[in-house]
Amino acid sequence: MSRVQTITVGPGDGDQRLDRWLKRLFPHVSQGRIEKMCRKGEVRVDGGRVKASSRLEVGQQVRIPPLPEPEQVAAEQAAKAKPEAKISAADAEMIRNCVIYKDDFVIALNKPPGLPTQGGSKQVKHVDGLAEALRFGLEEKPRLVHRLDKDTSGVLLLARTREAAKGLTASLRHRETRKIYWALVAGVPTPYLGEIRFGLVKAPGHGHKGEGEKMIAVHPREMNATPGAKRAHTLYATLYRVASRAAWVAMEPLTGRTHQLRAHMAEIGHPIIGDGKYGGSGQENLGDGWGAQLGGVISKKLHLHARSMTFEHPITHKEITVTAALPEHMAHSWDTLGWEESFAADDPFEALQ
Repeated sequence: MSRVQTITVGPGDGDQRLDRWLKRLFPHVSQGRIEKMCRKGEVRVDGGRVKASSRLEVGQQVRIPPLPEPEQVAAEQAAKAKPEAKISAADAEMIRNCVIYKDDFVIALNKPPGLPTQGGSKQVKHVDGLAEALRFGLEEKPRLVHRLDKDTSGVLLLARTREAAKGLTASLRHRETRKIYWALVAGVPTPYLGEIRFGLVKAPGHGHKGEGEKMIAVHPREMNATPGAKRAHTLYATLYRVASRAAWVAMEPLTGRTHQLRAHMAEIGHPIIGDGKYGGSGQENLGDGWGAQLGGVISKKLHLHARSMTFEHPITHKEITVTAALPEHMAHSWDTLGWEESFAADDPFEALQ
């Protein structure tokens, strides 16, 4: 620790905040420590108590209490730093088993439902953290270039180099990638092949398990009059149906808004099965096109899956299509309803091209 010092404010240092003046002289001292010293009266100007925001004048005498040495501060910060979370062998094996495509520049995962893409409140395990186990010999861990909702499964791309990340991000931003999602929805959308153009505006969630953001659909005519609304465009194709109770639907988002597919399907009266946020978690579907649960042996988990992604490779510029198999709960529902993944056409939207 240093000793007590009294320093005179010199020419050129006048009309300056006390905290900024101290930070220039002692850059290793944190803002929090400066404010604490002021509150306790340890820092004084011309003998009087001051605030960190007080302005100094040339010639004033500033009393400075003993300060820690830079090495001591660095040691304290190192001691407080949280150790990097270690990935268990089981988690490392789990995330590596999710890899469905890999080359020197790109990795594609079939993200399992329930695994967040990134960390957040109360989210300890997530793809971004587990990516440490996906280095496969490279110095840097792969980078996320887009996201999937926690409960949505399917194709998720990661870039293995900075150059690849730049290229993939640009392609996604300019909508040069093509994503096709599969879902099980309540009721049967008609016409069987169509598009949804409702805009979306963010609103806070409400109620039990409704925490967090929620998107509200806005009619195209109301877009200009709705602050914060963003245009959203989804293509959908009804592939197979179970009487009037449920349908296997393919969707292609032409824009990338938060919860776009979930909000759009709910808005046209056919919420995705298992979607408690947009479909009403306590409502059973009775064939009227509403209610996010089919009941019986059909899982209550969200039935939304990023089935495939077609993108231009950021380095070779070749077109690549990656396809992800259904997660266990959706595969069980498909089996129960008598459907097979092979029943779907490679491009269910060919008629709209």
